[in-house]
Amino acid sequence: MQDILDCCCGLDIHKESIVACLLKGPLEAGLKPRSEIREFGTQLKDLLALRKWLEENLSHYVAMESTGIYWQPVYAVLETAFSKDIHLLVVNARHMKQVPGKKTDMRDAEWIATLLRAGLLKGSFVPEQDIRDLRQFTRYRKGLIRDITSQKNRTEKLLQSSGFRLSSFLSDIFGASGLAILEQLVQVGSISQASLELCLKGRARQKASEILSSLNGTLSKPQRRLLKMEMAHLQDLQDNLAEVETEIQTLFSQFEAPIQWLDSIPGIDLTAAYAILAEIGSDLSTFPTAEHLCAWAGLAPGSHQSAGKQKKQRVTPGNNYLKTILCEVAWVIASHKEMYLSGWYWRLKQRTDAKRAIVALAHKLLVIIFAMLKSKSAYDEQKFVQRKAATEQKRVSRMVHELTRLGYAVSVPA
Repeated sequence: MQDILDCCCGLDIHKESIVACLLKGPLEAGLKPRSEIREFGTQLKDLLALRKWLEENLSHYVAMESTGIYWQPVYAVLETAFSKDIHLLVVNARHMKQVPGKKTDMRDAEWIATLLRAGLLKGSFVPEQDIRDLRQFTRYRKGLIRDITSQKNRTEKLLQSSGFRLSSFLSDIFGASGLAILEQLVQVGSISQASLELCLKGRARQKASEILSSLNGTLSKPQRRLLKMEMAHLQDLQDNLAEVETEIQTLFSQFEAPIQWLDSIPGIDLTAAYAILAEIGSDLSTFPTAEHLCAWAGLAPGSHQSAGKQKKQRVTPGNNYLKTILCEVAWVIASHKEMYLSGWYWRLKQRTDAKRAIVALAHKLLVIIFAMLKSKSAYDEQKFVQRKAATEQKRVSRMVHELTRLGYAVSVPA
């Protein structure tokens, strides 16, 4: 390997320790660089000592493995070194595992530094600090939604096991009518026709007799206490969700223009726009093309070619959070047939199954988002319609030209 960096450092990060290998020396052929290996802790004072050691040795290039979440505090401390004039690479650990000859942690750090010195490492995408902060809130919101759903299912399981079939006649047992009934069950353990009429709201009153027949169970005192605790926990989760959503709206106020551009795409609301922007950021200069962004997101098919034949391959691993939200948006778009994107989906679905078509539509959405953020413009449905019409016109013109060349008389209607 030919060295291209005169000074660099490789970090092997663990939960309690960091092994750092510094390679420094001239780039002349045949001369081996000087190697210095040190071990640091993971507390703040140890990370500051690591940064000071790198600054003393003028090591502007540092590479580390993306080991779980342990690299994140190290990255946050080192990115301010040399007044932010430092090149940090977070390298995919899957690539490093393919390298033979590594036996100890010391050799791991030295091998990372050796590959970095030779310029053979490519860093993963790490957005700026404010985007990383926003990402934590949007991912936390996703976890809260999952916890709220689990808690509702837990309450529904308790009701079903006690003989209450409330969900058979109420579409949402946690709506206004359902919550009033649950509160009555917590207080009494059963429900009568008179108390039911006081609990039902709106259209639910039309089903009063059916709902009463489904509430033919009785809750014991322990079950009532358990239901009360479950309802209190559900309320805490919902209050926490409301607080997180308020904080997200406040933090994303600095990205008002990109949010409006994303919100202009059919199927993307503010919640989806927040989640997408928190994953990719507003500055996409890290990705040379839209295909690089799709590959990073895990929406690009893998390459599996054997004996000159291209074989089918699943999509590559990538950012599951971004992939999930884009596929959810794609399902929303597919439910409408009057839009260009939904028409594109239904035409593709005729040649493949629905899930593959959804992933393909998510890929197309990400390409559109990349172009919008690059050009700083909103989504324009009319452009795609005009492009489709122009493509169809070219196809007809080529067909008419070919038939005319063969001697057929063809007239094209105006």
